[in-house]
Amino acid sequence: MNTTHLEYSSVNLASREFKTDPFPFYAHLRAELPVCRVTVPLMPGINEAWLVTRYDDVVIVLKDSRFAKSRLHASKKPWLPSFAKPLERNMLDLDEPDHTRLRTLVHKAFTPAMVERLRERIQQIADQLIDAVQQKGSMDLVSSYALLLPLTVIMELLGIPSQDRDRFHRWSKAALKTPTPFNTLRALPAIWAFMRYLRLLVRQLRCAPREGLLSALVRTEEAGDRLSEDELVAMTILLLIAGHETTVNLISSGMLALLQHPDQLDLLRADPSLIKSAIEELLRYTNPLETATPRYTREDTTIAGVTIPRGALVLAVIASANRDEGQFDDPDRLDITREKNRHIAFGQGAHFCLGAPLARLEGQIAINALLRRLQDVQLAVPVDSLRWRTSPVLRGLEALPVRF
Repeated sequence: MNTTHLEYSSVNLASREFKTDPFPFYAHLRAELPVCRVTVPLMPGINEAWLVTRYDDVVIVLKDSRFAKSRLHASKKPWLPSFAKPLERNMLDLDEPDHTRLRTLVHKAFTPAMVERLRERIQQIADQLIDAVQQKGSMDLVSSYALLLPLTVIMELLGIPSQDRDRFHRWSKAALKTPTPFNTLRALPAIWAFMRYLRLLVRQLRCAPREGLLSALVRTEEAGDRLSEDELVAMTILLLIAGHETTVNLISSGMLALLQHPDQLDLLRADPSLIKSAIEELLRYTNPLETATPRYTREDTTIAGVTIPRGALVLAVIASANRDEGQFDDPDRLDITREKNRHIAFGQGAHFCLGAPLARLEGQIAINALLRRLQDVQLAVPVDSLRWRTSPVLRGLEALPVRF
């Protein structure tokens, strides 16, 4: 049994330079070190993780019960201030039976049939955002479009006042920065404000219910379904962040990929019906979520001949699995007509992304609307000047200046 590993302490997996093109590094790991221990800032108090990079092994991590979600199984517990501890009660960081109980309360709002009812509204939002910039001839596609569309949708779905949209994104962005000691200290006021706002909103909704998923969840709690205020706050923060952050990356990174591959952009513009397969390929190729959220080994566990000790933090590298030569033909090529495309951009198993149908629909509408209405859209800056976000889990652009 091979338990050797190579530490890549000199590779900053959360840096902008690395995020620009992490795929050659992952290709090397798949070939030479498919399970590898690395130093990476993940959360306060934890800076070491095991990367799992081959497709089949990543699927094991995502589906095998030996890899737990709860931090109770971690050998080294992340530091959290006392006011933020309720955030650990979100369904993303829980195992059975708590995960199923919480997921059941919200899954109906995100079924394909329910999401399809939002199509007209999503299209309306996309057109309104394009209307606002069309005469200007240029925009930052991230801040003026890719961010505003999914953020508006998820806030409307939850029933959160539209005037609070900007501060919600500021809070979300602060919470997702690379957790260095400095960033963590800077994020604490944002997290505190985020939670305080939601607690006040939950209490208001108890007294005066209104339309929206959050109000429905409050009513469910009052019906006796063990959903505590802490769980409501944690659920809402999770849905708000997960409900827009990755879709921002899909839309913006997806458009960048198309602009860098004009043959694929022209193909999609000529045949908009290709949008469904195009979005699946853009999910695979750009990887809005670079790694799955952390798992912890319940016991010493061997993968690809490497033994990961009990209590270790494990990252299943989705961006690597989606470029695995053993799973995809010519994986580094963008092909919006790709047929064998069993990508895992939304994860696998019990924690498969609840919002996948919504993210797919938003991506389809957003990109087709841009190509239909902005006939000459192109990059407004050299591609090597683009800055990538420094989140260790997400992969997305800070800004994408375009002209048209």
